[in-house]
Amino acid sequence: MQEIEIPSGVKVQLSKDRDELTISGKLGSCTKRINTHLLQVSVDGSRLVIKEADSKKLAKKAALAAQALGSEAKSAMRGVESGYERRMKILFAHFPITVEVKDGTVQAKNMFGEKKPRVARIIGDTKVEVKQQDLTVRGVDVYDVGQTAANIHKLSFAKHKDSRVFQDGIYYESEE
Repeated sequence: MQEIEIPSGVKVQLSKDRDELTISGKLGSCTKRINTHLLQVSVDGSRLVIKEADSKKLAKKAALAAQALGSEAKSAMRGVESGYERRMKILFAHFPITVEVKDGTVQAKNMFGEKKPRVARIIGDTKVEVKQQDLTVRGVDVYDVGQTAANIHKLSFAKHKDSRVFQDGIYYESEE
C-alpha cells in the first residue's frame, strides 16, 4: 500500500469506473490510466491511496504497477503546479533551418537543403515556442514534454550523411 500526500491547490479525482485518475491544478490537468486488475486506488481526504490486488499470482506485477502509478501521480502533481520545460537549440552551418509550429506539429524547413519540410508531432497539451534559434517545450505532463522534445530532436538526424560533417540539427540544451 502506498499513500501520497496531495499538495494544496491540486485536485485529484477518480472516474466512475475507477480506471482513470485526473489530477488538476493551476496550470492544467493530467489524466493517468489505472490497471484495475492490479490496483485499487482511492482518494482519502488529502491523500491518494494505492493498494495492490490480493492475488498471489499477480503480486509482483501489482507491486511494480503501484510503484509506477505512484511515481506518475507525483510527477503529475508537480506538473500541474509548476509545469515542465525542456529547452532546445537550433544549430546549423550548411543550410539555414527555419522552424515553425503548425496544426499540432513542428516543421523544420530547409533541413540539409531538402525541399520538403521535416515534421514532428506535438504530444498531448504540450506547447512549443520558437524564438530565433531557441526552442522551448512546455507542459504539465513530463512524459508528453519529453516525447515531444524527442520527436523534435529525432527529425533533425542526418539521413545518409556523415554525422561528423553534417552536425546541423535541433539539440537539447544542457540542464544545470
